[in-house]
Amino acid sequence: MTQTAPVPAPTAGPLPAPRRPGRIHRAWFAAAVAFVTIVGSAAFASLPGLLIEPLHEEFHWSRGTIGFAVSVNLALYGLTAPFAAALMDRFGIRRVVALALLVISGGALATVWMTAAWQLVLLWGVLVGLGSGSMAMAFAATVTNRWFTARRGLVTGILTAAGASGQLLFLPLLSWLVEQHGWRPAAVTVSLAAVVVVPFVWLLLRDHPADVGLAPYGGTFAAKPEPVRGAAGRAVSVLFKAVRTGPFWLLAGTFAICGATTNGLVRTHFVPAAHDHGMPVTAAAGLLAVVGVFDVVGTIASGWFTDRFEPRRLLAVYYALRGVSLLFLPMLLAPSVHPPMVFFIVFYGLDWVATVPPTIALCREQYGEDSAIVFGWVLASHQVGAALVAFLSGLARDAFGSYDPVWYAAGALCAMAALMAMVIRRRSGAPAPAASAAAA
Repeated sequence: MTQTAPVPAPTAGPLPAPRRPGRIHRAWFAAAVAFVTIVGSAAFASLPGLLIEPLHEEFHWSRGTIGFAVSVNLALYGLTAPFAAALMDRFGIRRVVALALLVISGGALATVWMTAAWQLVLLWGVLVGLGSGSMAMAFAATVTNRWFTARRGLVTGILTAAGASGQLLFLPLLSWLVEQHGWRPAAVTVSLAAVVVVPFVWLLLRDHPADVGLAPYGGTFAAKPEPVRGAAGRAVSVLFKAVRTGPFWLLAGTFAICGATTNGLVRTHFVPAAHDHGMPVTAAAGLLAVVGVFDVVGTIASGWFTDRFEPRRLLAVYYALRGVSLLFLPMLLAPSVHPPMVFFIVFYGLDWVATVPPTIALCREQYGEDSAIVFGWVLASHQVGAALVAFLSGLARDAFGSYDPVWYAAGALCAMAALMAMVIRRRSGAPAPAASAAAA
């Protein structure tokens, strides 16, 4: 006797009947839309390091002042993320992401008319920071958790690499615009890049597999859950539960160091540091773009490794290797690009955000259904670390006339993060990564 498929529980809206996926599961299309969206919105993350020297020359603002605006941007980017994840549960991914892109576009465009430092803090720091926080890695985690049961590590790596792909695409263009035409055309380009993605998100991205009558990739069909009300309250309550656990503080601490040694230091200050040694801005920006090339490779590989190997050990290795590379950087900066610098760029690029897939995997292991929101708070620590170092590095440059002390301090922080990663305890009953990959 043929069995009929179970009828899902009724939801607030009409639900398509379960159906078989086509030759290519719709989840991969959802991942593709998310990838393109993150690539398109990555332009705003590529610009701050290129703005420091032009704004310093035009307005005579100190590097510390400009670094403060960047630090506000980075901090809000992180602090908005957990609330954005909860808002996506309440209002849907499409609405939150589309609104965030419009806020980014408006904030970036308005900087063209600014005349005072507080306007830079308000527009680039607050508005673009809030918008970018809603487009943070919590977006990638939400899409992955909803649309995929199998291959989550791989998909997380691919979506994380999207930011690097955007950096690869926009950095050379933006650096050329800044050098040839000034920083204002670059800000307009960022604004256009964000707004162009909005129709793409609205028309092609769906909030849940049940919206199109499908099960998640590698999973079983489930009805779309009811919208979760009280998004802000839920984000805070999840935080209060998480802070009572040791793994949260270890994950938040390691990820704060990750942000400090990537977005806060290298992305924001590598170009002006190289320029201090006589390297042209376009050449330095080109090196950062090459970091993006190898970041794509390293992050996707990290996602593949995370499906198969112990994520704690992966994190320890990643942080240790990053720390070693940063200790050598002061000796490599020179007026021109030479082979040892190229080796550093390749080596560092492979490790840029390779930490994200194992960190998300550990959040998922420790916190289950709340993992996307917990990761949002862990990401907040990432950005607070980035914000603090972006500001302090500018002050250090003003005080010492060199970035060298900052590079050495960053290397020491990475060694600390490697030790912290090894201390995280495995949750009892959690499947081994190799077993999960074999089951998928």
